Amino acid sequence: MVWFEQFLVKYPEFAVFLAISIGYLIGSVKFRGFGLGPVTGSLFAGILIGQLAHVPVAGMAKSFLFLLFLFGIGYSVGPQFLQALKRDGMKPVLLAVVVCVTGLLTAFAVAKILGLDPGFAAGLLSGALTESPAMGTATEAINALPLPDADRAMFVAHVAVADAVCYVFGAAGVILFCSVVGPWLLGVDLVAEGLKLEKEYGITRTRAGVSSAWHRFEIRAYRIAENAPIVGMSVLDAEATFPQYRLFIQRLRRDGTILEATPAMVITPGDVVAVSGTRETLVTVLGPRSEEVEDRELLDVPVSVADILLTSRALKGRSIEDVAKEGWTRSLYLRALSRGGQDIPIAPGIAVERGDILRVVGPEPVVAAAGKQIGVVVAPATTTDFFVLGLAIFLGGLVGVLVTFPIGDMRISLSTSVGTLLAGLMVGHLRTRFPLFGSIPDAAVSLMTALGLAAFVAMTGLHAGPVFVSAIAEAGVGLLFGGMIVTAVPMIVGLYFGRYVLGMNPLLLLGGLAGAQTMTAGMAAVQDRSGSTVAVLGFTPAVPIGHILLTTWGTVIVGLVAGS
Repeated sequence: MVWFEQFLVKYPEFAVFLAISIGYLIGSVKFRGFGLGPVTGSLFAGILIGQLAHVPVAGMAKSFLFLLFLFGIGYSVGPQFLQALKRDGMKPVLLAVVVCVTGLLTAFAVAKILGLDPGFAAGLLSGALTESPAMGTATEAINALPLPDADRAMFVAHVAVADAVCYVFGAAGVILFCSVVGPWLLGVDLVAEGLKLEKEYGITRTRAGVSSAWHRFEIRAYRIAENAPIVGMSVLDAEATFPQYRLFIQRLRRDGTILEATPAMVITPGDVVAVSGTRETLVTVLGPRSEEVEDRELLDVPVSVADILLTSRALKGRSIEDVAKEGWTRSLYLRALSRGGQDIPIAPGIAVERGDILRVVGPEPVVAAAGKQIGVVVAPATTTDFFVLGLAIFLGGLVGVLVTFPIGDMRISLSTSVGTLLAGLMVGHLRTRFPLFGSIPDAAVSLMTALGLAAFVAMTGLHAGPVFVSAIAEAGVGLLFGGMIVTAVPMIVGLYFGRYVLGMNPLLLLGGLAGAQTMTAGMAAVQDRSGSTVAVLGFTPAVPIGHILLTTWGTVIVGLVAGS
């Protein structure tokens, strides 16, 4: 055991990797759907290892990894952040602001009542509001305080201790409140509300095992009989026979010759037409009415699938049903829609916004033309633009140091952490206007955010490990109950503010509350209880606001407590 301790002290980098490994193992354990997650797991693992050995932690390594994480988060939410402030999703945005501000004020009040130092106060906020990145901004703010080195080191350790104590109830509290307590306080039936909202947006549920009309597309061949209703019609008029199903004739075989279909081409008896549409529609609508034939050559239509970043001002805010009436959408189908990394349900009444990623399928020329109308076809990036990455983090950190604001008798800088987060936000936003600018592969962003934060909190835990027991004894049980108050009050205030001031739909409100706390598991719990995915429409506008504000609060609360 002594040898192992000496090994960890001599090679601290391996202690970090061990903490990450154990942390992901701890985070993967779930009880009735609830788990700590890999980040909090890494924190606990770091604290545990810190009990065995006084592992030295390099401040530069912590900062480097945390800045990568912050830039990655900003880069990810950037395409949606400014759009969320502009579009008709202002209700979830206002809800997020109210929840976050209430959380900050509640944490400050509890810290004053309990007499917590800046470290305990910051950890109380980050753990109870489930925003681990606030630990990083708080740590930077503490290191900037005019205090002896020993006091700053102690306060930094207290951040991790308080976060570990408060996070468990913070995460479980948000999940339970959004899925159980909130609906009970409002007196609503989540299942009924889900069905009602789906009807409003035009979402149609399908039976288990039946593919959605917006996800499965095929081209099938049908022979035109002598007495077929569409004989003598043009291709355009024939397609308009079932306008609600969006069936399109791609090509046809006439007298053994394959012809590309044009809108004015007249259909004659004996033609074999290749019709595209959803599998469900082709089977249930055309199947009973026509003779299906196998014609491999006719059906060999080059089909393309592409992800397109929506940048068009002309399309933003328009419903899918409205956009589908555009001439360039003929033979084009929407397979998936994502916003801020979350899948959005596809239905006629759902509006598209700038920054959305539309996955479309159709003939190659149609998809290429649609790309020009919608925005830019997103080709999977294979290389990282390190010039933009490095320069943006540098400039963000520079701005963070130069920009200061007064808190009491002190002046607190914006901090390099918040500056880097804002830099990532700006680069991510610029992608919606210049898609080739600052290209970073999704896998690289995922590594930056996942490994960056997990390693940072693991090192924070290693630093806090040796003082964990004594710090818990110093804070007492009040810290645990204080964290419960900080978790619950913003949820309750947000619930009634969103329902009775903003007049939000209960399902969108609960999704927005989960977004304001950046708790994806809370939204998933609402979706599970309601049997509907529509809560994501409240979650996506709120979550970028929550990330920005709650991360910034780490700096603010340190300044408030230290300056009071």
